Amino acid sequence: MPQRLMVTDMSHEPRKRFAEELQKLRRERGLSLRELGKALGWDASQFGKMERGGTLGGPEIVQALDQYYGTGPLLLTLWELALGDPTQFKEQYRRYFLLQAEALSLWHYAATAPSGLLQADGYVREALTAGLAQGKDLEQHIEARVSRQKLLEGENAPPFRAIISEAVLRMGLRDKQAWRAQLKFLAEAAERPNVTIHALPFGSGMHGLSNTNTMFLKLPDGRTVAYAENDVRGELVEETERVERLQRAYDAVRDQALSPAESRMFILRMLEELPCEPST
Repeated sequence: MPQRLMVTDMSHEPRKRFAEELQKLRRERGLSLRELGKALGWDASQFGKMERGGTLGGPEIVQALDQYYGTGPLLLTLWELALGDPTQFKEQYRRYFLLQAEALSLWHYAATAPSGLLQADGYVREALTAGLAQGKDLEQHIEARVSRQKLLEGENAPPFRAIISEAVLRMGLRDKQAWRAQLKFLAEAAERPNVTIHALPFGSGMHGLSNTNTMFLKLPDGRTVAYAENDVRGELVEETERVERLQRAYDAVRDQALSPAESRMFILRMLEELPCEPST
């Protein structure tokens, strides 16, 4: 597996960091703006404006740049952070997003919502709308969130393990068809070679992560960090002792969860229990 990108000491202001990263990647390749435009089929002036911070561009051009430079979802992540109001993204959350883009492996416990890496389009739309996202940027945010799932695709995709509580699997969405699509998405994701999904049924007992969605990231420098969040706050945890304590809690939850094969069958049974939509 090729080494993933390391987070640098570049600007922490999202829009400026995005522009800096674009410029750095192009110069490292020894490309002029004209050569980059020719390679990707966009006008060179568009890339110039993006590198100067005059425009962010759209998700299509950013995805093309990620693919061209081999940066996974890094530029798309920076683009989404820059797209929103910078005040809504706390520094720790921005740093977590960037660390996620470089992670060698990831594992997650879902107490209230599936990991964003396992959310189908309809789930992302309802989640963003419930979070008061609206206006012309909503569709771009949705596309960026969904596109970030490319982190788990391809030959060099990192392994990802997810434990999902039954409460999450039974919460549902207002749009019943979107919820059906979400359960199908999870069942299909469970068949990928780098994705492992465990369901944690009701009655499994109390544990140390009961009310906390927690993501662990194994980084190229050998460290493991965690991001823990509930409905009101999130925290990037980097201290070794605290990360290890969370890791022990996660391991205990995994011991209580169903096996991957049992979990996929559990999800499929839930899908079968959904009432059929009336034909139109």
